[in-house]
Amino acid sequence: MSQFLFPILGYLSGSLTFAIWVTRFVKGVDVRDSGSGHATTTNTIRQAGFGWGALVLFLDIAKGFIPTYLASRYSGEIIVIALTAAMVVMGHCWPVFAQFRGGMGLASAGGAFLAVNPLAFLICLAVLILLVLVVRHSARASVFTGILIAPALWLFGIHDAAFWIAVSTGIVVALRFLIDWNRQYRELWLDRQKPE
Repeated sequence: MSQFLFPILGYLSGSLTFAIWVTRFVKGVDVRDSGSGHATTTNTIRQAGFGWGALVLFLDIAKGFIPTYLASRYSGEIIVIALTAAMVVMGHCWPVFAQFRGGMGLASAGGAFLAVNPLAFLICLAVLILLVLVVRHSARASVFTGILIAPALWLFGIHDAAFWIAVSTGIVVALRFLIDWNRQYRELWLDRQKPE
């Protein structure tokens, strides 16, 4: 039964659109109507300020952490843990509570890694930062990160549930960021468009 319950919990948790709710509460606007057009921490920062963006980041990490931790603690089956993590990220990207228009999945994926292996989280974060600095395009760097985090963890000797989370969430993140492949950036770390 847990094979179904934890992934469903993961998707519903991922579908909690904190960026949308917080920005609507603070500014009375839909965070997706400007900036990158996505329900993300960076878009929240632009529209509601750094403090509210930090809150959204924390909540997005938590919604990846909690269901993955529960799957790890009470199921213990690697396939269930990895599927739960992937469903969290899918819920974040395509939330049932927000017309399937959500965020990009990085924070929620990070929460899933933290739930099972903090070292894996740090390695994946380092891969993302390195690729952003090398590629100098956030979306393309995130696509490559989604593809490369599983091999990176394998090379570091991490073959536990975190590896399979990297496989499952990496695929979702890579596919999600493809929509911004040709997006132009002015400030890389804030994901802003160049002016026309």
